[in-house]
Amino acid sequence: MGDDIPQPRSLGGFADHTGIVVDSVDGDRVRVHVDVDERHHQYAGIVHGGVYATIVETVGSIAGWLRVRDSGRTVVGVTNVTDFFRPHTYGRLDAVAEPIHLGRSQHLWQVSITRFDDGKLVARGQLRLQVVDGVAAD
Repeated sequence: MGDDIPQPRSLGGFADHTGIVVDSVDGDRVRVHVDVDERHHQYAGIVHGGVYATIVETVGSIAGWLRVRDSGRTVVGVTNVTDFFRPHTYGRLDAVAEPIHLGRSQHLWQVSITRFDDGKLVARGQLRLQVVDGVAAD
């Protein structure tokens, strides 16, 4: 799964505005990174919680979509719960999505976000995805 996805890869759209880059796809595990700076900050000068929630949503959705794409189905987010553990201001963050549950109609993915320089956990989220018939783009 994912052998045809060049690495690293830009995702386009909102993910590109956030700076999320796919580093690797290995089975059901998807790894990304983001180089954060002041564009990602909230008023107190630390990374905005919405950035972490966006990373969880993006990497979990990629992982879920890769899991079902050959069936002609897709995934849509149902719930995103993101916990914040320590502040971060500048530099690379790494994130990895791993499955907790891969059902026929729903998936649950865990996404861990760590600092590149010391490997400490910054945030962790769970993303529940609904598996649906493929959605045609207008």
